[in-house]
Amino acid sequence: MDWDKAFSGVDYRYGTEPAAFLPRVADLIPEGARVMFLADGEGRNSVWLAAQGRHRVSAMEQSAPALEKARRLAGMRGAAVDFRQSAIEDQDWSEPFDAILGLFIQFAPPALMRRIHAGIARSVVPGGLVLLHGYHPDQLAYGTGGPDRADQMYTPEGLTADFPGWEILLLERYDAGQSAGSAHQGRSALIDFVARRPGQG
Repeated sequence: MDWDKAFSGVDYRYGTEPAAFLPRVADLIPEGARVMFLADGEGRNSVWLAAQGRHRVSAMEQSAPALEKARRLAGMRGAAVDFRQSAIEDQDWSEPFDAILGLFIQFAPPALMRRIHAGIARSVVPGGLVLLHGYHPDQLAYGTGGPDRADQMYTPEGLTADFPGWEILLLERYDAGQSAGSAHQGRSALIDFVARRPGQG
């Protein structure tokens, strides 16, 4: 996927409102938490959370056009986000965060996705959270967004295997309609995952 090309248009590819998952789970993130959004695109999710004024929000994204639009959106919403230009495979997993979020970041091949999940597990502090939201393999039958490979989508078994011993706070597979920009439209097979790293922060 050429993300610079995908995000180069005037319009926001996925709209400017957060994925429905985020407002549903935001209260699980403690006030004052250091939060990182992975592959955040044009900023619709990180900007929304930062605008709530309860967290210290960072977001990484490799595409310069996407980051330009994300910064513009943050300015319009009066939201403070530490935007960083980086490919997800270059993320510094030694930096500690209280919560790491990945929303529709399933364009990595399986081996890379396992490394990303391992990196998240290192970066989240004890007692901290991982929050993932994306497509289940049933999405292939809908064709309304996401990758075209089932092995790049989430399953309950795969997520729990990648975070062994973590306390599962939410793990739900469901179908729902989406209307987010031009790229996410129509009925979709989705999965939500929130888990807490063992230990005390």
